[in-house]
Amino acid sequence: MYKKTTTVLLTSLLVFLLAGAAFAAGGGHADSGVLLKDFLWRILNFSCVVAILVYFLRKPLKKGLVGRTEEIEKALAEAKKAKEEAEAKFAEYDRKLDQATEEIAEISEAIRREGELEKQKIIANAKEMAVKIEQDAEKAAELEVAKARKELQQEAAVLAVELAEKMLQKNFTKDDDTRLVDEYMQKVGELH
Repeated sequence: MYKKTTTVLLTSLLVFLLAGAAFAAGGGHADSGVLLKDFLWRILNFSCVVAILVYFLRKPLKKGLVGRTEEIEKALAEAKKAKEEAEAKFAEYDRKLDQATEEIAEISEAIRREGELEKQKIIANAKEMAVKIEQDAEKAAELEVAKARKELQQEAAVLAVELAEKMLQKNFTKDDDTRLVDEYMQKVGELH
């Protein structure tokens, strides 16, 4: 309050001094007393108007300025809050991005390891299949050789029987036939 009073008094003093300086610079007229009186009335009128304006407009101006100050403070507080929230969201998104990058790296590494294991399994299966195919081929070859031997033995036996039959037919006579039948009967008779 003291500061306001001082400001009003200094302003009034400044107005009077400026008015006096303006009056002194006006050049000396014979009717200078009337001019001074007129000038003083004008200063008084002006001071009254200013006082009335200050009296009636001080509270609304003060309220308006206080309201504007509060609005500015509120806007600043909201801006600060929004900035903090934005920074928090940025930090959260940055953290999530870092996590996502780490997860991508882990997934990529897991896929690479899985692919390597799958490759090794495929190679092992292929080797097992190759060994099995080789063993099956060997068994098939052995079976074919055994089958061929059996067929050759059967064919040799058939050929031997045919050859024996032909030889018997050539060399075997009716007397040999009778003698063989008699020998067979005798052997059969001895068994009973």
